[in-house]
Amino acid sequence: MKRALCCFLLMVCLQAFGQKTINKKLKHQLDSIIILDQKYRDTLMQLTLPAQQGLLARSLKMSIAQAEKYYWKLQGRLDSLNVVFVEKLLVKYGYPGKSLVGSPANESAWFIIQHAPKISKYLPVIKRAAVQGELPFRLYAMMLDRYLMDENKEQIYGSQGAYRTLKNGKTEWIIWPVKDAGHVNARRKAAGFDNTVEYNASSLQIYYRKVSLKEVIL
Repeated sequence: MKRALCCFLLMVCLQAFGQKTINKKLKHQLDSIIILDQKYRDTLMQLTLPAQQGLLARSLKMSIAQAEKYYWKLQGRLDSLNVVFVEKLLVKYGYPGKSLVGSPANESAWFIIQHAPKISKYLPVIKRAAVQGELPFRLYAMMLDRYLMDENKEQIYGSQGAYRTLKNGKTEWIIWPVKDAGHVNARRKAAGFDNTVEYNASSLQIYYRKVSLKEVIL
């Protein structure tokens, strides 16, 4: 009886230990690709902001259009390599989540997919990882918003901004139209966001106002 109990306790301990084992090699690889994912994105974001454009154009010694084309070409090459790597991981491991690579490395594959034309293919994988606690649910919410915006549908959580031409003739940065916008902050809180849609807009240097799909030229 005692022997059986000892074996049982040993098995439980081994299982618990196994659940906490992190694939350090994979974690290091994911830490590396997230650096590549962000390598030129900050510069590209700055190039879209009127307050920064003049300074950047002078420092880069090229026009804004030339700079955008140049840096998107560089970032595009890195993104292509990252996507190939992540897709191989998804085939081998499923989503490389918290139990496999720890945090924040569990977010790396999400970033790569979020920045690639693969969202419709992998959105169910991301949702499953979020529901299982392998990935923060708010990241699934952001990817769902991106997918809906790409489909010219209303987003749910108000996480996505876009530079679009409106039917009033103005071209500006907006928070993409939100379904049931009056309750968006309650949905954001439930999904794990720690700020409001208004604060999110300001962090993107966008003046927040409710915009409907009818106002946007699709």
